[in-house]
Amino acid sequence: MSYRTERRRRQISAKGRQMVLRRVDGNTSVTVQGYAPPAQSADIMDATVKASFICQITNDELASSGYGSPAAMDRLRDGPKLYTLTDATPVYDGPTLCGWTLIAAGGEIS
Repeated sequence: MSYRTERRRRQISAKGRQMVLRRVDGNTSVTVQGYAPPAQSADIMDATVKASFICQITNDELASSGYGSPAAMDRLRDGPKLYTLTDATPVYDGPTLCGWTLIAAGGEIS
């Protein structure tokens, strides 16, 4: 592993929080450590966030659980909020898959 992968792991570990990623059918789920930067002031209008929810995760939990690749329509629970993935972009360190950028919409409190 290069220093980039290690740096990414340290940042997500230090600043991240526990989230649950679940397939749309609800049969498969995995707990991941995710880092979602706070919304910028330009994204907040009338006390609600208007931008997509973007979350960074490592590939460690996904690989060890057999979850596979995140996909559109998967669900991401961050505390009381439930998001629906619209996209999942792999992050590579050279040829090695080291993480994912999850882009989600929603944020309904359940």
